[in-house]
Amino acid sequence: MTYIVHGATGAQGTPVASLLSAAGHHVTAAVRTPSTYAGPGTAVAVDLSDTASLVEAYTGAEGVFVHLPIGSPDQQVAYARTIADAVDAARPGRVVLSTSGYTLDDPASAVSILAERLTASGVSSAVVQPRLYLENLLLPVVVGPVQQDGVLGYPVREDYAVSWSSHLDVADVVLRLLEDRAITGIVGVGALPGLLGSDLAEGFAEHLGRPVRFEAITPDAFEQLITPLFGPAASSVVDSYRWRATQPHELVDEETSAQRRLGMTPRTVAQWLGDIGV
Repeated sequence: MTYIVHGATGAQGTPVASLLSAAGHHVTAAVRTPSTYAGPGTAVAVDLSDTASLVEAYTGAEGVFVHLPIGSPDQQVAYARTIADAVDAARPGRVVLSTSGYTLDDPASAVSILAERLTASGVSSAVVQPRLYLENLLLPVVVGPVQQDGVLGYPVREDYAVSWSSHLDVADVVLRLLEDRAITGIVGVGALPGLLGSDLAEGFAEHLGRPVRFEAITPDAFEQLITPLFGPAASSVVDSYRWRATQPHELVDEETSAQRRLGMTPRTVAQWLGDIGV
């Protein structure tokens, strides 16, 4: 039997596929173009707008790891419903959904719709809920000044505590949840206590062996930096940081955290940097 991994060529799915394979499981990458897949296991063509392709992939699967791709809210809702319909029809052994940093606070959001549909399906499922990804700090406009000038600039306040985590941390939790069907519901992934910008800078300093300081920048300034990289999509990214400017913090719930539910603690910033070889 196999584990279906959506986005197995991307930032979220690649480490999940690698961990599953290392643990002795067969991996099937659910991708648009199987010929482009070079990871472990095999690949199958799927289209998130085509329920039949998902049903074919999911049927007989031991488990499925899924997350919604970037798109408009309407597109994401459509994908969520297609995935849920396919799970209803194919009945895989287990489904683990990553919210990709979104919360389940808005019942009309795509991740909320999908999470609710998974629960209603009766198929064993769990929801991984990270917050901000440490990989965001690897954007050239962020990590470049760290390496050149010892300045970590990011669009969050100096007092804004975040349960930062890496894609590697999420993959560790996903593997555990795919293998252990007894754990259901939400599992939050991220640092507790939350990390401030100064904590991030200290992690870089520890890894690099030289001083690094944090500098809070405005969302507008960040937009100017990332627009050449993201194009029109930069506006939606920056809107999320304007929202963060109105919030007291961004922390996972301790009661549903991976620390509490699974006994798993995410990497420190320095550990993460060492693991990815920066």
